Amino acid sequence: MSRSPPLPQLVIVSPALAAANNGNWRTARRWQRFLAPEASTRVVSQWPEAFAADDQAMLALHARRSAPSVAAWRAAHRVGGLALILTGTDLYHDIHHDAAAQAALHLADALVVLQELGPLALPADLRARARIIFQSTSRRRSVPKTGRYLCALMVGHLRDEKSPETLFAAARALAAHDDIRLEHIGDALDPRLAAAAVATMAACANYRWLGGQPHAATRRRIQHAHLLVHASRLEGGAHVLMEAVCSGTPVIASAIDGNIGMLGKDYAGYFACGDAPGLAALLVRCRASQGQTDGVLAELAAQCQRRAERFAPASEQAAVRQLLADLLGSAAIGGR
Repeated sequence: MSRSPPLPQLVIVSPALAAANNGNWRTARRWQRFLAPEASTRVVSQWPEAFAADDQAMLALHARRSAPSVAAWRAAHRVGGLALILTGTDLYHDIHHDAAAQAALHLADALVVLQELGPLALPADLRARARIIFQSTSRRRSVPKTGRYLCALMVGHLRDEKSPETLFAAARALAAHDDIRLEHIGDALDPRLAAAAVATMAACANYRWLGGQPHAATRRRIQHAHLLVHASRLEGGAHVLMEAVCSGTPVIASAIDGNIGMLGKDYAGYFACGDAPGLAALLVRCRASQGQTDGVLAELAAQCQRRAERFAPASEQAAVRQLLADLLGSAAIGGR
Protein backbone atom coordinates (compact mmCIF):
# COMPACT_ATOMS: atom_id res chain seq x y z
CA MET A 1 0.00 0.00 0.00
CA SER A 2 1.43 3.39 -0.99
CA ARG A 3 2.11 5.92 1.72
CA SER A 4 0.73 9.44 1.68
CA PRO A 5 3.39 12.07 1.07
CA PRO A 6 4.53 13.83 4.25
CA LEU A 7 2.75 17.04 5.16
CA PRO A 8 4.63 20.28 4.55
CA GLN A 9 6.06 21.85 7.70
CA LEU A 10 4.80 25.30 8.68
CA VAL A 11 5.78 27.57 11.55
CA ILE A 12 3.57 30.28 13.05
CA VAL A 13 5.49 32.96 14.92
CA SER A 14 3.42 34.68 17.59
CA PRO A 15 5.11 36.93 20.16
CA ALA A 16 2.18 36.13 22.48
CA LEU A 17 1.61 32.51 23.48
CA ALA A 18 -1.12 30.90 25.58
CA ALA A 19 -0.29 32.68 28.84
CA ALA A 20 -1.02 36.08 27.27
CA ASN A 21 -4.68 35.19 26.57
CA ASN A 22 -4.84 37.84 23.83
CA GLY A 23 -5.93 38.15 20.21
CA ASN A 24 -2.56 37.28 18.69
CA TRP A 25 -2.41 33.99 20.54
CA ARG A 26 -6.00 33.07 19.70
CA THR A 27 -5.37 33.80 16.02
CA ALA A 28 -2.22 31.67 16.00
CA ARG A 29 -3.90 28.77 17.76
CA ARG A 30 -7.00 28.90 15.58
CA TRP A 31 -4.95 28.97 12.37
CA GLN A 32 -2.90 26.04 13.64
CA ARG A 33 -6.13 24.06 14.01
CA PHE A 34 -7.40 25.14 10.59
CA LEU A 35 -4.19 24.00 8.91
CA ALA A 36 -3.81 20.70 10.76
CA PRO A 37 -4.99 18.56 7.81
CA GLU A 38 -2.79 20.52 5.38
CA ALA A 39 0.50 20.98 7.21
CA SER A 40 2.50 19.98 10.25
CA THR A 41 2.19 23.25 12.15
CA ARG A 42 3.68 24.57 15.38
CA VAL A 43 3.47 27.93 17.15
CA VAL A 44 6.65 29.53 18.47
CA SER A 45 7.54 32.91 19.90
CA GLN A 46 10.73 33.29 17.84
CA TRP A 47 12.46 31.60 14.93
CA PRO A 48 14.74 29.79 14.25
CA GLU A 49 14.60 27.10 16.94
CA ALA A 50 15.12 23.35 17.12
CA PHE A 51 12.79 22.35 14.24
CA ALA A 52 13.49 25.25 11.89
CA ALA A 53 15.53 23.38 9.29
CA ASP A 54 12.50 21.62 7.78
CA ASP A 55 10.11 24.58 7.69
CA GLN A 56 8.69 25.34 4.26
CA ALA A 57 6.58 28.38 5.14
CA MET A 58 6.18 30.93 7.94
CA LEU A 59 3.22 32.95 9.17
CA ALA A 60 4.50 35.73 11.41
CA LEU A 61 2.19 37.84 13.55
CA HIS A 62 3.18 41.43 14.41
CA ALA A 63 5.69 43.19 12.16
CA ARG A 64 7.81 44.85 14.84
CA ARG A 65 7.86 42.09 17.44
CA SER A 66 8.40 39.32 14.89
CA ALA A 67 10.89 41.34 12.81
CA PRO A 68 13.96 39.28 13.91
CA SER A 69 12.19 36.04 12.94
CA VAL A 70 11.13 37.54 9.60
CA ALA A 71 14.69 38.66 8.86
CA ALA A 72 16.07 35.24 9.83
CA TRP A 73 13.57 33.51 7.53
CA ARG A 74 14.54 35.67 4.56
CA ALA A 75 18.23 35.07 5.23
CA ALA A 76 17.60 31.31 5.13
CA HIS A 77 15.09 31.35 2.26
CA ARG A 78 16.01 33.64 -0.59
CA VAL A 79 12.41 34.15 -1.77
CA GLY A 80 8.99 32.78 -1.00
CA GLY A 81 7.18 31.16 1.87
CA LEU A 82 6.66 34.16 4.16
CA ALA A 83 3.44 35.89 5.22
CA LEU A 84 3.20 38.70 7.76
CA ILE A 85 -0.06 39.13 9.67
CA LEU A 86 -0.47 42.76 10.68
CA THR A 87 -1.94 43.92 13.99
CA GLY A 88 -3.47 47.28 14.75
CA THR A 89 -0.25 48.43 16.38
CA ASP A 90 1.54 47.52 13.16
CA LEU A 91 -0.86 49.24 10.79
CA TYR A 92 -1.56 52.40 12.73
CA HIS A 93 1.75 53.02 14.46
CA ASP A 94 4.83 50.81 14.02
CA ILE A 95 5.10 50.63 10.23
CA HIS A 96 5.11 54.42 10.15
CA HIS A 97 7.80 54.89 12.81
CA ASP A 98 9.81 51.71 13.40
CA ALA A 99 12.61 50.68 11.02
CA ALA A 100 12.43 46.98 11.93
CA ALA A 101 8.69 46.86 11.26
CA GLN A 102 9.18 48.65 7.95
CA ALA A 103 11.88 46.18 6.92
CA ALA A 104 9.63 43.25 7.80
CA LEU A 105 6.93 44.58 5.47
CA HIS A 106 9.28 44.58 2.51
CA LEU A 107 10.63 41.09 3.24
CA ALA A 108 7.21 39.39 3.31
CA ASP A 109 5.65 37.77 0.25
CA ALA A 110 2.12 38.34 1.57
CA LEU A 111 0.77 40.97 3.95
CA VAL A 112 -2.37 39.82 5.75
CA VAL A 113 -4.77 42.35 7.25
CA LEU A 114 -7.80 41.41 9.31
CA GLN A 115 -10.34 44.03 8.25
CA GLU A 116 -11.26 45.67 4.98
CA LEU A 117 -9.68 49.10 5.57
CA GLY A 118 -6.33 47.58 6.55
CA PRO A 119 -4.70 47.81 3.09
CA LEU A 120 -5.12 51.60 3.09
CA ALA A 121 -2.65 51.88 5.99
CA LEU A 122 0.11 50.19 3.98
CA PRO A 123 2.60 52.02 1.77
CA ALA A 124 1.07 52.32 -1.70
CA ASP A 125 3.81 50.25 -3.32
CA LEU A 126 3.07 47.28 -1.02
CA ARG A 127 -0.73 47.18 -1.23
CA ALA A 128 -0.62 44.62 -4.04
CA ARG A 129 0.79 42.12 -1.52
CA ALA A 130 -2.14 42.62 0.86
CA ARG A 131 -4.98 40.18 1.37
CA ILE A 132 -7.88 40.49 3.78
CA ILE A 133 -8.70 37.53 6.01
CA PHE A 134 -11.56 38.13 8.40
CA GLN A 135 -11.11 36.24 11.64
CA SER A 136 -13.86 33.97 12.88
CA THR A 137 -15.54 32.61 15.96
CA SER A 138 -18.27 30.15 16.83
CA ARG A 139 -21.87 31.30 16.85
CA ARG A 140 -23.71 31.64 20.15
CA ARG A 141 -27.47 31.83 20.49
CA SER A 142 -28.96 35.15 21.48
CA VAL A 143 -30.34 34.88 25.02
CA PRO A 144 -33.31 36.72 26.57
CA LYS A 145 -32.25 39.88 28.42
CA THR A 146 -33.96 41.92 31.09
CA GLY A 147 -35.72 45.16 30.29
CA ARG A 148 -35.18 46.56 33.80
CA TYR A 149 -31.79 47.99 32.89
CA LEU A 150 -29.19 48.11 30.11
CA CYS A 151 -25.92 46.22 30.67
CA ALA A 152 -23.03 47.45 28.50
CA LEU A 153 -19.83 45.40 28.65
CA MET A 154 -16.35 46.53 27.65
CA VAL A 155 -13.72 43.83 27.09
CA GLY A 156 -10.12 44.99 26.86
CA HIS A 157 -7.02 44.92 29.02
CA LEU A 158 -6.27 48.16 30.81
CA ARG A 159 -3.78 49.74 28.43
CA ASP A 160 -3.74 52.98 26.51
CA GLU A 161 -4.62 51.47 23.11
CA LYS A 162 -7.98 50.28 24.46
CA SER A 163 -8.87 53.76 25.79
CA PRO A 164 -10.45 52.67 29.08
CA GLU A 165 -10.47 56.32 30.19
CA THR A 166 -13.30 56.86 27.72
CA LEU A 167 -15.41 54.30 29.58
CA PHE A 168 -14.43 55.73 32.97
CA ALA A 169 -15.54 59.21 31.91
CA ALA A 170 -18.78 57.85 30.42
CA ALA A 171 -19.51 56.07 33.71
CA ARG A 172 -19.16 59.34 35.60
CA ALA A 173 -21.41 61.10 33.08
CA LEU A 174 -24.02 58.36 33.61
CA ALA A 175 -23.73 58.18 37.40
CA ALA A 176 -27.33 59.30 37.84
CA HIS A 177 -28.63 56.62 35.44
CA ASP A 178 -29.08 53.60 37.69
CA ASP A 179 -30.75 51.80 34.77
CA ILE A 180 -27.50 51.75 32.75
CA ARG A 181 -24.84 49.39 34.11
CA LEU A 182 -21.29 49.30 32.82
CA GLU A 183 -19.09 46.22 33.26
CA HIS A 184 -15.43 46.02 32.29
CA ILE A 185 -13.27 42.93 31.77
CA GLY A 186 -9.49 43.22 31.41
CA ASP A 187 -6.20 42.68 33.15
CA ALA A 188 -4.42 45.60 34.80
CA LEU A 189 -1.56 46.00 32.33
CA ASP A 190 -1.09 49.67 33.27
CA PRO A 191 -1.09 50.43 37.03
CA ARG A 192 -2.23 53.99 36.39
CA LEU A 193 -5.31 52.79 34.53
CA ALA A 194 -5.99 50.13 37.17
CA ALA A 195 -6.01 52.85 39.82
CA ALA A 196 -8.40 54.89 37.65
CA ALA A 197 -10.72 51.87 37.32
CA VAL A 198 -10.79 51.42 41.10
CA ALA A 199 -11.48 55.13 41.58
CA THR A 200 -14.31 54.97 39.04
CA MET A 201 -15.89 52.06 40.91
CA ALA A 202 -15.72 54.04 44.14
CA ALA A 203 -17.34 57.07 42.55
CA CYS A 204 -19.88 55.37 40.28
CA ALA A 205 -22.20 52.63 41.47
CA ASN A 206 -23.05 51.87 37.82
CA TYR A 207 -19.47 50.78 36.90
CA ARG A 208 -17.79 47.47 37.80
CA TRP A 209 -14.27 46.45 36.82
CA LEU A 210 -14.17 42.65 36.85
CA GLY A 211 -10.45 42.22 36.16
CA GLY A 212 -9.13 39.56 33.80
CA GLN A 213 -11.45 36.64 33.08
CA PRO A 214 -11.00 33.29 31.30
CA HIS A 215 -12.01 33.39 27.65
CA ALA A 216 -15.02 31.11 28.16
CA ALA A 217 -16.35 33.26 31.00
CA THR A 218 -15.82 36.40 28.93
CA ARG A 219 -17.81 34.97 26.04
CA ARG A 220 -20.69 34.14 28.38
CA ARG A 221 -20.73 37.71 29.69
CA ILE A 222 -20.69 39.05 26.12
CA GLN A 223 -23.60 36.75 25.29
CA HIS A 224 -25.66 38.02 28.23
CA ALA A 225 -24.89 41.75 27.86
CA HIS A 226 -27.23 44.08 26.01
CA LEU A 227 -24.30 45.81 24.31
CA LEU A 228 -20.56 45.50 23.83
CA VAL A 229 -18.62 48.77 24.13
CA HIS A 230 -15.37 48.93 22.16
CA ALA A 231 -13.58 52.23 22.73
CA SER A 232 -10.12 51.46 21.28
CA ARG A 233 -7.79 54.06 19.82
CA LEU A 234 -6.35 51.56 17.34
CA GLU A 235 -7.23 48.04 16.25
CA GLY A 236 -6.19 45.67 13.50
CA GLY A 237 -9.39 43.61 13.76
CA ALA A 238 -10.58 42.95 17.29
CA HIS A 239 -11.66 39.42 18.29
CA VAL A 240 -14.14 40.80 20.77
CA LEU A 241 -16.13 42.58 18.04
CA MET A 242 -16.79 39.40 16.11
CA GLU A 243 -17.46 37.50 19.36
CA ALA A 244 -20.21 39.99 20.18
CA VAL A 245 -21.61 40.04 16.64
CA CYS A 246 -21.72 36.23 16.60
CA SER A 247 -23.41 36.11 20.03
CA GLY A 248 -26.38 38.29 19.17
CA THR A 249 -24.95 41.22 21.17
CA PRO A 250 -24.89 44.57 19.35
CA VAL A 251 -21.75 46.72 19.41
CA ILE A 252 -21.08 50.39 19.95
CA ALA A 253 -17.55 51.28 18.93
CA SER A 254 -15.09 54.08 18.35
CA ALA A 255 -15.09 55.30 14.76
CA ILE A 256 -11.57 54.13 13.88
CA ASP A 257 -10.52 52.24 10.75
CA GLY A 258 -10.01 48.94 12.57
CA ASN A 259 -13.62 48.96 13.79
CA ILE A 260 -15.17 50.41 10.64
CA GLY A 261 -13.30 47.81 8.59
CA MET A 262 -15.12 45.05 10.50
CA LEU A 263 -18.57 46.57 11.08
CA GLY A 264 -18.95 48.59 7.87
CA LYS A 265 -19.07 52.27 7.00
CA ASP A 266 -22.86 52.36 7.32
CA TYR A 267 -22.96 50.93 10.85
CA ALA A 268 -25.11 53.03 13.20
CA GLY A 269 -23.24 52.38 16.45
CA TYR A 270 -20.14 54.57 16.24
CA PHE A 271 -18.96 57.37 18.50
CA ALA A 272 -15.90 59.54 17.95
CA CYS A 273 -12.71 58.05 19.39
CA GLY A 274 -12.18 59.35 22.93
CA ASP A 275 -15.59 61.04 23.01
CA ALA A 276 -16.96 60.01 26.41
CA PRO A 277 -20.01 62.32 26.21
CA GLY A 278 -20.80 60.83 22.79
CA LEU A 279 -20.51 57.30 24.19
CA ALA A 280 -22.73 58.21 27.15
CA ALA A 281 -25.34 59.77 24.86
CA LEU A 282 -25.39 56.67 22.64
CA LEU A 283 -25.87 54.45 25.70
CA VAL A 284 -28.79 56.64 26.83
CA ARG A 285 -30.36 56.32 23.36
CA CYS A 286 -29.93 52.56 23.44
CA ARG A 287 -31.52 52.35 26.88
CA ALA A 288 -34.46 54.48 25.76
CA SER A 289 -35.04 52.22 22.76
CA GLN A 290 -35.10 48.92 24.66
CA GLY A 291 -38.18 46.94 23.70
CA GLN A 292 -38.75 48.96 20.52
CA THR A 293 -38.74 47.10 17.23
CA ASP A 294 -37.53 50.14 15.26
CA GLY A 295 -35.26 51.85 17.80
CA VAL A 296 -31.47 52.21 17.72
CA LEU A 297 -30.84 49.05 19.75
CA ALA A 298 -32.93 46.95 17.36
CA GLU A 299 -31.20 48.59 14.39
CA LEU A 300 -27.76 47.72 15.76
CA ALA A 301 -28.85 44.14 16.44
CA ALA A 302 -30.11 43.76 12.87
CA GLN A 303 -26.90 45.20 11.39
CA CYS A 304 -24.77 42.87 13.51
CA GLN A 305 -26.87 39.87 12.53
CA ARG A 306 -26.26 40.65 8.85
CA ARG A 307 -22.53 41.03 9.49
CA ALA A 308 -22.14 37.74 11.38
CA GLU A 309 -21.74 35.56 8.29
CA ARG A 310 -18.51 37.38 7.43
CA PHE A 311 -16.96 35.91 10.59
CA ALA A 312 -17.87 32.28 9.88
CA PRO A 313 -15.08 29.74 10.66
CA ALA A 314 -15.47 28.02 7.28
CA SER A 315 -14.69 31.27 5.45
CA GLU A 316 -11.60 31.99 7.54
CA GLN A 317 -10.37 28.41 7.22
CA ALA A 318 -10.67 28.49 3.43
CA ALA A 319 -8.77 31.79 3.28
CA VAL A 320 -5.98 30.57 5.56
CA ARG A 321 -5.59 27.32 3.59
CA GLN A 322 -5.39 29.31 0.36
CA LEU A 323 -2.72 31.51 1.93
CA LEU A 324 -0.67 28.43 2.81
CA ALA A 325 -1.05 26.99 -0.69
CA ASP A 326 0.13 30.27 -2.19
CA LEU A 327 3.11 30.45 0.16
CA LEU A 328 4.16 26.87 -0.58
CA GLY A 329 3.90 27.65 -4.28
CA SER A 330 6.09 30.73 -3.93
CA ALA A 331 8.61 28.77 -1.88
CA ALA A 332 8.77 26.01 -4.49
CA ILE A 333 9.30 28.52 -7.28
CA GLY A 334 11.91 30.47 -5.37
CA GLY A 335 13.85 27.66 -3.79
CA ARG A 336 16.40 28.26 -1.07
